[in-house]
Amino acid sequence: MDNALETSPAPADPRASDSLARLAAGALLLTGAGWLARAVWEVRLYRAGEPASGLPDQGDGVHRPLTSLENSYHLVSTAGSVLTLLCAAAFLMWLWRVRDNARALSGRPPKYAGIWVYLGWVVPVVNLWFPRGIVADAYRASAPERRLPAVVNVWWGLWLAGLLGGVLQQGDADSVIGRAYSEIGPLLAADLAVAGAAVAGALMVRTVTAAQTARLAGV
Repeated sequence: MDNALETSPAPADPRASDSLARLAAGALLLTGAGWLARAVWEVRLYRAGEPASGLPDQGDGVHRPLTSLENSYHLVSTAGSVLTLLCAAAFLMWLWRVRDNARALSGRPPKYAGIWVYLGWVVPVVNLWFPRGIVADAYRASAPERRLPAVVNVWWGLWLAGLLGGVLQQGDADSVIGRAYSEIGPLLAADLAVAGAAVAGALMVRTVTAAQTARLAGV
């Protein structure tokens, strides 16, 4: 899982990543807000209680008309999903830039091949540590005299908690609505973990970028 699959050459000169960092951090904060909104709507569903007509998914492919609250949850959930996709794109652009910069600054190839910047998030098992490893490797190559910031581990711990919660709460919006009526605890825990990971991720992006920017200024 090392740099054997590296295909892109190191940049001749490292490029500042401040603008990409602002974009990624802003996208992370917006995504966190989206997941908090989702949690708020789930609390509203829980407090409203299951309608007398039953769950939206009635079984055997039958779905009853949604209430206004349930319909608004669909909108909030969809908005959160769109924000998450945009955030992923912004974050990956930032991650690729700081990884390339770290390679140019250190004069050594990255520990993880470039393909893992993308696949490391979705390939089972390795997605439990590869993304953190890529960030940590880029930071250590950029600031070898510094310890890895604690925010990197906080971000990754919360992300794993949210990932686990997402696995346990898989399903479409109607099935999530059904759980909100009776099993809101796991839903809220997963939502808050993802929101926390987004906030910690924004701080992590700023911290890693600041260290690399300081090194670039010295170079």
